[in-house]
This record gives sequence, C-alpha cells and structure tokens, in this order.
Amino acid sequence: MHESIMEQLWQTSHLAGGNFAYVEQLYDTYLTDPNQVPEEWRSYFDQLPRAEEGVTSRDVPHSTIREQFLHISKNQRQFSQLSTPSSATSEHETKQIKVLQLINAYRFRGHQHASLDPLGIMERETVADLGLQHHGLSEADLDVEFQTGSLMFGAETMTLRDIVAGLEKTYCNSVGAEYMHIVDTDIKRWFQQRLESVKSHPEYEPETKKHLLERLSAAEGLEKYLGSRYPGTKRFGLEGGESLIPLTDELIQRAGSYGAKEIVIGMAHRGRLNVLVNTLGKNPKDLFDEFEGKKLHEMGSGDVKYHQGFSSNVMTPGGEVHLALSFNPSHLEIVSPVVQGSVRARQSRRQDTLGETVVPIIMHGDAAFAGQGVVMETFQMSQTRAYHTGGTVHVVINNQVGFTTNKQEDARSTEYCTDVAKMIQAPILHVNGDDPEAVLFVTQVAMDYRHQFKKDVVIDLVCYRRRGHNEADEPSGTQPIMYKQIKAQKTTRTIYSDHLISQGILDEGASKKLEDEYRDALDKGEHVAKSLVKDPKLELHVDWTPYLGHGWTAKAKTSINRKTLERLGKKLGQTPEGFKVQRQVQKIIEDRNKMNQGAMPINWGYAEVMAYATLLHDGHEVRITGQDVGRGTFSHRHAVLHSQNDGSVYMPLANLSDTQPKIEIYDSLLSEVAVLGFEYGYATTNPGALIIWEAQFGDFANGAQVVIDQFITSGEHKWARLCGLTMLLPHGYEGQGPEHSSARLERYLQLCAEHNIQVCVPSTPSQVFHMLRRQVKRPLRKPLIAITPKSLLRHKEAVSTIEELSEGTFQTVLPEVDVQDPKKVKRVVLCSGKVYYDLLERRRNEEKDEVAIVRIEQLYPFPSDDLLEVLSVYTKLNDVVWCQEEPMNQGAWYCSQHHMREVLREVNPKLYLSYAGRPPSAAPACGYASVHVEEQNKLVCEALDI
Repeated sequence: MHESIMEQLWQTSHLAGGNFAYVEQLYDTYLTDPNQVPEEWRSYFDQLPRAEEGVTSRDVPHSTIREQFLHISKNQRQFSQLSTPSSATSEHETKQIKVLQLINAYRFRGHQHASLDPLGIMERETVADLGLQHHGLSEADLDVEFQTGSLMFGAETMTLRDIVAGLEKTYCNSVGAEYMHIVDTDIKRWFQQRLESVKSHPEYEPETKKHLLERLSAAEGLEKYLGSRYPGTKRFGLEGGESLIPLTDELIQRAGSYGAKEIVIGMAHRGRLNVLVNTLGKNPKDLFDEFEGKKLHEMGSGDVKYHQGFSSNVMTPGGEVHLALSFNPSHLEIVSPVVQGSVRARQSRRQDTLGETVVPIIMHGDAAFAGQGVVMETFQMSQTRAYHTGGTVHVVINNQVGFTTNKQEDARSTEYCTDVAKMIQAPILHVNGDDPEAVLFVTQVAMDYRHQFKKDVVIDLVCYRRRGHNEADEPSGTQPIMYKQIKAQKTTRTIYSDHLISQGILDEGASKKLEDEYRDALDKGEHVAKSLVKDPKLELHVDWTPYLGHGWTAKAKTSINRKTLERLGKKLGQTPEGFKVQRQVQKIIEDRNKMNQGAMPINWGYAEVMAYATLLHDGHEVRITGQDVGRGTFSHRHAVLHSQNDGSVYMPLANLSDTQPKIEIYDSLLSEVAVLGFEYGYATTNPGALIIWEAQFGDFANGAQVVIDQFITSGEHKWARLCGLTMLLPHGYEGQGPEHSSARLERYLQLCAEHNIQVCVPSTPSQVFHMLRRQVKRPLRKPLIAITPKSLLRHKEAVSTIEELSEGTFQTVLPEVDVQDPKKVKRVVLCSGKVYYDLLERRRNEEKDEVAIVRIEQLYPFPSDDLLEVLSVYTKLNDVVWCQEEPMNQGAWYCSQHHMREVLREVNPKLYLSYAGRPPSAAPACGYASVHVEEQNKLVCEALDI
C-alpha cells in the first residue's frame, strides 16, 4: 500500500531533522499566496480540516494575526498625523465601502461573466453589478489604493485596478463559482480562501501538466480508434468532453488520499465506454468483442455495451481503492438513487456513519439534470437520516443541448442546468472543458469540499458533443450554428498540447509519442488505465456464491422455537421506565403481550413485527423505509414508539439484545422513485439483510414504475444482478374510491417471466410471518412483490395461532378450511387476498358445503404442483371459478388464467375455468360506497353460484 501524502512529505530531506519552523514558514506562505509553495505541499495544506474539528485550520496563525494588528496600529498613527481634509477622507471612506460591495458582487455574480463555453456561443446577459459605475466608482479610481477587506489576495491594500483584475481572473475566467447562495458563513469563507488565494489558477508542476495531457490523449485516442475501427456504430462518444477523463482520475486519486476504500460511480451513456476503458481498466479487447456482436453473457438477454457496469481496483496515494460503475438503463438519471443505496449499504458494512470510506460520484447530462424529477428527489434525500451518504460529487457533462432541444428556449426555465442543486445549497463549480488545468482545480476543490463538509457538490463541465447525439446522427440538421463552430474547433487535447509546447514543457515529438503509445496499446488489447491494480489485495466483495443456481422451489426452515418466539415477543412489549406511550398504542402493546402468551389470536401487526424480531435474532439485518412505515399507514405496525412526555423515540426491535444486528426503520420523504431506487441499490449490495420498501398505498408505486421496469424485474436478466428487495403494497377494495384500492397487481404479473420476481398475496398473519422470513432464509435472491392488506389488518377472521408461527411454513396455496368431505364439493372458487373473507362469510351464511374456497397465496412463480395437489381431492368437481375484486382487465385474471387452466387439465380435461369479478373498467374502482357494496355482493354471489 502506498504511503499517505502526509507521510511522504514528512519524510523528505527538508524535515529530516524535525524542522517544524520550515513547515510553519511554508504554511504562512501558503496562507498569503498558495502558488508560492510546492504543489505537493499546497495539496496537503488544502486538505487540512477545520478548527471546529479540533485540528489545524486554514485560519491565519496567531503570529500573522499579531503582525497584522501591529501593522494596522502603525498605519493608524501615521494616518492621524496626516493633514488630509475631512471631506477627502469622507469621500475615500465612501468609495472604500463601494469597493467592498464590488468585491461581493463578483463573488455573487462573477460566474455570469465567466468564459465557460469552449465554443464561445453561450448567451450571457450583461450584469450591471460587475461594473464600476454601478457602485459609484470610475476609471479615475483604478490607481487608488483600497483596503481589500476579506478578499483573499494576500495583501491588505491594493489598487482598484489590481483588485478588479484579480476578481476577473478568479471569478470570470475559465471557472465560474456559485457558492454565495449558501447560508453557512464558514463554507463561504472556505470557498473564498480556496478560489481567491490562487485566483482560481493554481500553478501546477510540469509532471502534473504532462499527466493531464496523457489522460486527454487516452480520452481522445479511444474515441478516434473506435471511430475508425467501427465507423457509424453507436458509442455515445466523449468527443468534446475529453476533460472528463482527467477529472474522474483526479476525483478517484484525491478521494483515495483521504482514505476512501470504495467509490461507486453512476453515469448515463455519454462517455461511458471511455470511462470503462481509461478509468476502470476494462480490457479494450472485451470492448471490441462487444462492438463485434460476440455473446459474452452465459445467461439472460445481456444489454448494450454503453449500459454495462464494471468493477476494478486502482492505486491511489492513500492505497488501493475499489471502483464500481453501476449498470444503468437508458432512463438516464434513474441510476442516481441506485448509486446512493449501494453506497449506503457499503458504508453500513464498514460501519462508516460519516461517509469517509465509500464515496459516491454521479455523472449527469445537462438536459437530464435539469429535466428529470428524480434528480431533485435524490438531492432532497442527501442529508436525511435514512439516505445520507456523506455527500456526493456530481459531475454534469454539459453538452449544451439535449438531443435536439436547444437549452435557451426549451430545455429549462433556469439560467443553468445546475440550478436545481441550489435547493440544498450545494456549491456549483462551472468550468470550461477546454481548460484542463481549470478542470483539475475545480475537481480538487470539489472533492476537498465533500471530504470536509460531507455534503453534495456539483461540477458543471461545460463542453460540447462533436458527433451529435450519437455517431449515426447528423446534428447540423437541428443545430447548424453550433456545429459550424464545432467543425472549426480544435480538440481539447490539441489546445492543451499546443499550450504545453509553448511553455516549453514538452515538444511536438513527445506529444505525438503519447498518441502513438496509446494507439499501440489498443492494437495489442492491453489495459490502458494507468493506476489499475492487476492483482488486487483489497477484498471488498460480498460473496454471492451461496445465492447462485437455486430454483424458485428452494426450501428454507422459517419456523422458530416457541420459547424463543415468546422471549422475543416479551422484549417487544417492554418500554423504558418513564416512557409514556399514547393510549391506543399502549392497548396494542398490551394485546400483543396477550398474543405472545397464547391468550389472544395473533393479528397481522404482531406476526409481521415478530418476523423482523426473529430475523434479527438469527443474525440478519433489517431495513424498512417508506412513508409512515414506523407506525404503518393503517396504524398496525407501531415498530417505532413516541413518548407522549418529551417526544423521544424508542424502537423495541433495536433493543432485543446487545449483540443483535442493525435494524433501520425510517419514515421516508414523500418520494417513490428515488426511495425505491435507493432501496434497490441497497439490496443489490447486501444480500444477507431483509430490505423492505412499503408504499403508503399500493398504487403509490406508480410513481416508481421506472425502477420497477428497468431494475427490479429485469436487472437479473439484463445484467445478472441478484436482488432480494421486498415491496409491501397495501391493496384491497373497501369502497374508498379508485385511487387507493388497487396496488395494480396486473402490472407486476405482466412483468413476470423466467422466474424473475415473486408475487405473493398473503391472507393470514402466519403467512406474512413465514413469507418475510422465507425471503431471507432461503438461498434465493429474487425481488418479492407482496400485495398486503388494509382492512384485513384487523379482520376478526384474519388471525393465526402462535403455533402456526412457531411450527408452520409459507404455503403457496391454502386449501379449504371448513368443508370436511371433499366428495361433496362440486364447485371450487379460486381466489387471492381479501375477497376470500367475503366469500367465506357468505358461504357460511348460505351453508353451501358443495363449494370449496382455495386461496392462491403466490401468483408467481405459479405453484402448479401445489394447486394440483389441493384440487386433486375433489373427485366430483364440475365447476371452477376464479374470483377477484378487481375489474376483469386488472388483477390476476388475464395474466394467471392460463396457469390455472393448465392445472385444471391435469385434474380433469373437461373442467372449464370461469370468471367472477367486476367487469372491465378504465379505473381501478368506483367512487361510491353504495355502488361498491352492490358490485362486491354481486361478484361474491356469482362466484358461489347463489
């Protein structure tokens, strides 16, 4: 493992004798002019934490402060001896205030005059605040000395000319910084120190500049190579945004210097192949095989090359770092919360609550960053208890156009695509992509900020796309002016190479050699990522081997010792001394204590919470998020208790034992798509835990349909990514209208194929107990879609015994419970969920013993063998009917009838499956309670042949 930067510096010859005075002198120099100290020392001083953290800060040392006070005192004495007229003094003081206002104006609005666009066609409005006249100043004042106030230029007084020149270079050149919208004064001063002390243009060593050119050569070289070898083939190349490669390289190296051990990267397709090869170290030969259409997947459908994920290890100044590039569909920003979930799971595994060892980096397109709501939701999650990851570095690959949508007129209503980040006061660093040194600088500042303040930061890499939306596109048809300029534009590498040649840092031969060496490496199929560790020592991967190769019928013991169950139940019924529980909640706790002793039938809430308790007892972590999950939308769970005295919170599940695993139960923000994406990412990274997202109502999952379609139901098939996520979706027709009756069961069943997910409709407390335990206990890792009840949570018939929990198992099919003689049965009603209890009540009232009711508790994978076993006892069977509450075009009817008919053919080829339920409807349910009752009564009678 490499030594840290600090260790390297302290072992130099300068410090061999412990020369602390030398370091102090260097630091004093750094505080006044960072460019006057060597780059490696400047980098070290940049990374020093704040004084609030108990360590050396960037504040001026005491010695310097004393000297400043002496200087001020001397100036005051000299000033008092002058015979300057009071009117002149007053005028100067007035202008002094105006100068300070001008300095502040540059800090606020200098970015609006910055030279950010490599093409020079960005429309910038004139900002009056940056003019001298706006502040009552004129050119006559340019050579007058003024105090610089808090300006970090290293001098107490400067001429106005020098002040303006410095401000222009700092805020209006290749870097446009937005940070004055942040309310934290410490953060604003931090940025002023970092930007103004070097005027946003630090001096880099020749070796650093050569490294920048090498990375640009790699970025451009890959695109040229692919363009000539596979002309016209889609690759969503990085041409025009090549600075992304040195930017990403620096983010990784700097994060590693801070002690990061893992970095999770999310990005869409623009430049993805370049990052895969030049940063993560994907073998170019493998990429060429994909271009040539060779099958690389042993199973599943696979996916296009610019959606693929990858992982590798690289070396940094702080040691080895594991990189993981997340798989991503074409739905661009949807990967953002998925990355966050994966990062949080990795941090949890490392017990890293601050976010120091695992760092998220997300790369965006400008149009998607501004246009897609999941970006806002992900930002809103960033500092919440359930979802924080210690800050994310966001990189916007700003092509200045969205496919063919012009940014100024149609792409957004804000000046910048990054304005959405201001909602959480994230600093935004705009930078011209054709100035690689400026890109390097803002990259260092961004990662330093993330490390120090543990908050999100945005780099807006302003560039362009040389080939259009993709390589088969002709962009001049819709953006003629832009592409006229692009055709005349030198590449970033050419511009920077010419710059280094003019500085005498290298000659044309050395520059050409970099290109040739890179092309030769590609020809040979060699790795081209310079920091790639080819024999990783850092083992960070979760072992997924135990979860591979299992069929959906894999068994698991979900029963548990009765005494253990009772002991855990007793712990759940205890609260700290003096903790006052609300009256109705106290009644729930008292009833659960009775259930635990076998004195009351077990209801849904007890069984569900006991499933979590027993899994924790068995060593499995549990994480539950969603709106109102602590209490439960329908007040059945109450896993998180709130004191009526002081509002304090107590979670019995977190207090079962001193050695138990972690349980997290968080009421989420009012988001579906970002939260579900987060939990998917978490579940794909932590297979040993029970990860649950519960919708407030089942149809709220509509807002997360992209996550369901692109990740949950197809991630294994496309990318071989296993996931054990559980979705709890409340569902049931109680006459409450069309919005919150249906969890849209039909949508999940339509997505079922190749045993990709599980769809279960448990109808008893014992069934939900064993279903949840089965999800973790058996070695299968498939997403579980659980259609859970609302009214059944307290239904007098929807109960179980404690023996059914301690001795039972999950049954995919529940047989008839009342009819004793199967030979009397002429008709079987098949159903799932709540309608069973309506059928049961009516049949008992009518005493129709010739009708049996069979519940299918798992609709997919369809339990054909179990259903056949249950139906085979009815030898006199004439009729079989499927009954559902949902309209005919919804629910399970269309998607599951063929499974049932296949079973019926084996029972008796003459049997016909008929339908009893609501007629087809455009809405899930009616809006009138009386109509609901009429419809429900009709479908129940039809099913029972009454």
